[in-house]
Amino acid sequence: MTQMIGVNLGNWLVLEKWMAPELFTGTDAEDEWYLTHGLDDVSRRERFTVHRDSWVTGRDFAYLAARGVRLLRLPVPYFVFGDVPPFLGCVDYLDRAFGWAARYGMRILLDLHTVPESQNGFDNGGVCGVCRFHQEPEHVEFALTVLERLAARYGARPELWGIEVLNEPISPDLWALLDVPKRYPAVDPARAAGSEGVPTEFLAGFYRDAYRRIRAVAPGARVVFHDGFRMREWFGMLDSGEFENFAVDTHMYVMMAGQRDLDGYLEYIARTFGDTLAEASQHFPVLVGEWCLDTKQAALAGMPDDERRTYNRTIATAHLAAFEPAVAWTYWSWRMHVDAPELDTWDFLRTVEAGYLPPLAG
Repeated sequence: MTQMIGVNLGNWLVLEKWMAPELFTGTDAEDEWYLTHGLDDVSRRERFTVHRDSWVTGRDFAYLAARGVRLLRLPVPYFVFGDVPPFLGCVDYLDRAFGWAARYGMRILLDLHTVPESQNGFDNGGVCGVCRFHQEPEHVEFALTVLERLAARYGARPELWGIEVLNEPISPDLWALLDVPKRYPAVDPARAAGSEGVPTEFLAGFYRDAYRRIRAVAPGARVVFHDGFRMREWFGMLDSGEFENFAVDTHMYVMMAGQRDLDGYLEYIARTFGDTLAEASQHFPVLVGEWCLDTKQAALAGMPDDERRTYNRTIATAHLAAFEPAVAWTYWSWRMHVDAPELDTWDFLRTVEAGYLPPLAG
């Protein structure tokens, strides 16, 4: 299988404040739930419509296709179908995306990025500090219905690469390690009470149910499962023969290595990323659904352009070598609206224009 080279369309239909702070102007909201509930109906519709109409366009698809990008991972909110007021639905934007993908010969991975009461407590889960999705059967059923409807609507489209069941369901170990309640403080402590990492037993059952529901309406669709920050726990389960035409998504951010010199980062990429992918790919197809070049090296901002380009190109080349066992990778993310040199490598457009990535052949 030829490796699919891709990009995330982050912050288009699922907002993350750090990527475009101007969307939150005039509010004290840190996440999309409180932004949406804090605006009046007219302001909400105007703000979201202007953003969605401009953040990703057909011209952007053309730009990406011309540079070797063939796969677009598209984060989708649970209110995509417009049935969770006051949230504004966005399925018409998915329709546009599939039309543009058809025009430019691209594929789309639909990624259910948020669910009611969140699966991780991160800002990207829709509401900070809350992780109670798995505790409420009605929320679980709602998410399964959304996946079923997405599969019914797009399952037969040739542009569909896959449907990702759930983005980044946090493990109990990572919940504790990151101290999520402190890192992402909840606005309403009572609402967040009882929040915890998502148990593997629950997640395995949810994955089985989602797989069956998607298969029932879209027999040919690829189903993608996030590793939930516990890759090895899926060995022997997902590769048991119960599942067909599926892949496992893992996210690999080099900044998690902490402060190192260049050789230290290269070793981390080869040993941690490369070895993990080599091992996992012996069990099932794996894609790297999110990654970027950011090492959190403060010294980079003061480097001359040519030195910074050489440094980032070296980091990029190491990533691409480590990713060889993967069936696909998608960079996070297409664009940013933050004028901060230290965040340039989170922006695929800036990364390409600066020459940090080698030429792509997707």
